[in-house]
Amino acid sequence: MRFVYLLLVVATVQLSAGLKNLTLGRALNMLEQNNLEVKVSRYEETMKFYDIAAVKAKNYGTLDFSFTALRSNEAGNVFGFKMQSRDATFADFGFADFMSALGQGAQQSSGDFSTFTQGLSQNGASILSIKPKDLNYPKARNHFVYKLTYKLPLYTGGMLTSYRKITEKMYSMSKLDTDKVLSLKKFQLKKTFYDVSLVNNFIANLHRIEKNIKKLERVVKEMQKEGYALETDYLEVDSRLSEVEAMVEEAKLNRKLAYQFISFLIDADVSSIRAPKRAPRMPRVTKDIVEARSLDIAKAKLGLKVSKEAIAVERAKFKPQVGAFAEYGTASKDLVVHNMGEKDYYTVGLQAKWNLYNGGADKASLEKAKVRYLKTSAQVALAKKGIWLKASKLKSEIRSLSSRVRSYTKQYKFAKKLFLTYKEKYKEGLVSITDLLIKQSKELEMLMKLQKIKNDKNTKVLELQNLING
Repeated sequence: MRFVYLLLVVATVQLSAGLKNLTLGRALNMLEQNNLEVKVSRYEETMKFYDIAAVKAKNYGTLDFSFTALRSNEAGNVFGFKMQSRDATFADFGFADFMSALGQGAQQSSGDFSTFTQGLSQNGASILSIKPKDLNYPKARNHFVYKLTYKLPLYTGGMLTSYRKITEKMYSMSKLDTDKVLSLKKFQLKKTFYDVSLVNNFIANLHRIEKNIKKLERVVKEMQKEGYALETDYLEVDSRLSEVEAMVEEAKLNRKLAYQFISFLIDADVSSIRAPKRAPRMPRVTKDIVEARSLDIAKAKLGLKVSKEAIAVERAKFKPQVGAFAEYGTASKDLVVHNMGEKDYYTVGLQAKWNLYNGGADKASLEKAKVRYLKTSAQVALAKKGIWLKASKLKSEIRSLSSRVRSYTKQYKFAKKLFLTYKEKYKEGLVSITDLLIKQSKELEMLMKLQKIKNDKNTKVLELQNLING
């Protein structure tokens, strides 16, 4: 039982522990799958895909089913209900009152046809003026209508085709947006990995300096015993040691913060990473490479195609719109229709509509679409030149930073060697502890400058890679 409990504890600890020694390659794969911003962009991309399906569906028309339940005693409604449900009789037209008047005339003529005809001629106006009760004052009636209606666009002047092409390009544009988000997150992840690499190197150098200061501290103590050093010498060295230890702690906190940012990017807890040993390589960049691989240029080109299709949409407004429709239904006074074959009906039709004049609004919209196309075309040219200019600037900055890295590296090595030299001179009593610590401060200063310039160079190289989606 204890063994099982121990296994559960170990398993819990392993599950709660973060990823250890995470490599950049694995982190990039996890980023692509897990990053929340990338997921949001992919959901947006999927919605754009369904926009295409929605536009395509319009080519197949619409089929609607409707059910209507009515009750009325209004004469026109009741008569119409009976006509629609094919239940109308002559009595509904008021023939009962008409036949009653004819019967009275026949009775008064005592079977004499000539007398009946004469009486009908004399009283015809009064007979025709009778207001039939069955027609004017019908009983309230229920009316239930079931109807299927199908509408199909036959010709839209190419408008639906253009809308479909626009939605397809908008979907492609949303995929580029996802690639853009992913590229940015990859840049952030790579930068953080290389930042951690520099921090690790910085911490290692600080530990070496810390070790040298501790050795110096022991030397000062020994010299103090011999009377060659003062108490203030020891206090100066101890103060410098505290300063370096604080820098080490700050660097470790920055590294921990970097781990937290990596955890956020890949949506998984990270305890440690395997930092890259080498700095990022500067990519090969030419105008052709920039134009072929830049996501911004690709998006601008798609925008140009969309604006071109928008012109076709506006031109379609000058063409006729043709559509067909078919309707099938049945009506009854009962909710459940009996003898549907006797009561059903159909209607088919064709409609053509052509706007001939609307005050020039369509013409203005067309001209506006043309101007937007020209504007987008200029934006594409601007994007090509602007991104190449940015790439050229980054290349120049990287070359400049590379030169400064070489310079600061030499200066740091010299400062480090100079400190060791002054350390030996201090032992011989040739220089003061203040002079020695000044040289040690110079070493720290050059180390921090070298750290910053390397970080700046890495950032520019990664920016250039991101520019060409590399």
